[in-house]
Amino acid sequence: MANTKLDLNTNAVPAAESTHPSGLGADAQLYVSRPSFTVPFEYPVLFTENVFDPANPVLVSAISRLEPDRRHKLIVFVDQGVAANWPQLNCAIESYTQGHADQLALVSDPQIVPGGEQCKCDDSLLDDIYRRLHRFGVDRQSVVMCIGGGAVLDLVGYAAANAHRGIRLVRLPTTVLAQNDAGVGVKNGINKFGIKNFVGTFQPPFAVISDFQFLNTLEPRDRRAGIAEAIKVALIRDAAFFESLEANHEPLASFERESTEYMIKKCAQLHLAQITQGGDPFETGSARPLDFGHWSAHKLESLSNHRLRHGEAVAIGMMLDARYAVESGLLRSGTDIRIFDLLNNLGFDLWHETLEQLDDAGRLCLLRGLEEFREHLGGELTVTLPIEVGTGIEVHHMDEKTIRQAADWLREQYAPA
Repeated sequence: MANTKLDLNTNAVPAAESTHPSGLGADAQLYVSRPSFTVPFEYPVLFTENVFDPANPVLVSAISRLEPDRRHKLIVFVDQGVAANWPQLNCAIESYTQGHADQLALVSDPQIVPGGEQCKCDDSLLDDIYRRLHRFGVDRQSVVMCIGGGAVLDLVGYAAANAHRGIRLVRLPTTVLAQNDAGVGVKNGINKFGIKNFVGTFQPPFAVISDFQFLNTLEPRDRRAGIAEAIKVALIRDAAFFESLEANHEPLASFERESTEYMIKKCAQLHLAQITQGGDPFETGSARPLDFGHWSAHKLESLSNHRLRHGEAVAIGMMLDARYAVESGLLRSGTDIRIFDLLNNLGFDLWHETLEQLDDAGRLCLLRGLEEFREHLGGELTVTLPIEVGTGIEVHHMDEKTIRQAADWLREQYAPA
């Protein structure tokens, strides 16, 4: 057989000669190409009020910033809870697009999407979004705009990331948790097999716009839940921020505007710093550095059939891990009480019956969350634990007996006999 060479480009590197299983002779050479390229990502994260006031340029400027002379096709999805609390929202969106008709073309009435974590478990909702994108000819140069809480942002974001291999997504987060965490990041996902975000993408949004007006109609429970993420990032990244949360727990508990807005902006800033400066924005390693308290939180959400809000589960998960760190000698005793007092003063319930739920083998069902947490990224288990306020470390083993002791302590603290 004649010598065969496959030269993919001028930088190809010849591999060692060998007998190839395809039948190439022993003197054949396999040429291997190693292309390398870098793709920059950039998206604005903006805070405003009355985003759909036609005189407010924030939304239209964000959408048209790359092609100011184009008319951008726009399709909108709205969280059902937001739509119920803002009955004038559809009219406001239509008025805004009509006021900027030279740059925006609304292709249909806004589509209502059921909210809450259960929407991420319903394949029919995902299919409905795909059908709507297809029906209205939404292409890769169009814009999908999603208005809602973190779960709806996740669901619609996942659909937008997959349709046509990626449609521009503009997020308008409407909850505290979405504005300070979920809505500003680069992840989308849906739930499968009882596992949170088992299916998902890393797809940065085209823009994020947080309108504080949307927070006004939230139930106290939903406002409170989002504060957990601020405490989380403060505990492992910023001691001064944690101290400010402690000092302002009363205005935060009453959702005083100035304190709440500062908390949201600071929390979003810390999350964005991790994404842009942490060195692993798409989590290619085995660590999720800002997911302190989340290995148990994700499992608690599913065990409770999502009766627990994400932020509520994170509050419990943080306390469980903080006490575990004390029991393990990583965190000074008394710091756990300090964290407990802050969460308790803010109104969080820090105990849930699913913490004691056992499987058929008599093992805590919660412990399955450790393996699910590891499986999500692969590699070795990596969990962030606090060693002092403002500083976290990564550990690669969690002792089951110590987890049980931490859970017992938490039960006694929150629900003494």
